[in-house]
Amino acid sequence: MSESFMSLPINIEEVIRGRSVEWERLEFKKGWNPEPVLHTLCAFANDFHNLGGGYIFIGVAQDEGRPVLPPAGLPSHELDHVQKEVLRLGYLIQPDYHPIVEPYVIDGKNILVLWSPGGPHRPYKAPESLSQSNRTFPYYIRKSSSTVKARHADEVELMSLAARVPFDDRVNQNARTSDLKASLMQTHLRDIGSQLADEAVNMSFEQICRRMNIVDGPQEHLLPRNVGLM
Repeated sequence: MSESFMSLPINIEEVIRGRSVEWERLEFKKGWNPEPVLHTLCAFANDFHNLGGGYIFIGVAQDEGRPVLPPAGLPSHELDHVQKEVLRLGYLIQPDYHPIVEPYVIDGKNILVLWSPGGPHRPYKAPESLSQSNRTFPYYIRKSSSTVKARHADEVELMSLAARVPFDDRVNQNARTSDLKASLMQTHLRDIGSQLADEAVNMSFEQICRRMNIVDGPQEHLLPRNVGLM
């Protein structure tokens, strides 16, 4: 049983068990280890196969790519520190990339979920090492359920992806946020069992849209993504 502090527009119970998201889009870390997290964030941002990025669960051990449940969990006093560290890592990726980070409690254990959709400014690269003496910046991608450095052929294809933003992720210049239907958004959240459905009652329309990642742009010129209009 899970509870959240700020819910994502997904059903965490379904995602963590691989019922609604492909296993290759899930990464599990028993404890906080910044370097592999940095590389995986970069890989999800590059979204090499246009699957929609992925999710990193910190505080959940894995066995052959599957989560070990109930989770190991993180000490409550570490949650704030790890969230600040994730923010720092986002500035090390070039260009900057920041996932949406939310703490959850699953089976009485604290975990952090890093929701990492494909980034709008591909390709992304990240330091190979966090050591100050070694600051080479490879491109990272996902191959099956592993994060790897892109080889030359992969880099060529990755460069071409910059000009091919998936249709769902594109901002629709001919639409307005008024074309998005709050009632349909609420119905969708309830249908998938997201706890965001209950929180949305006390949120502004813009906050809900941003949390669902269906809009983009500054507050004064907010536009819907195609995924929100489908």
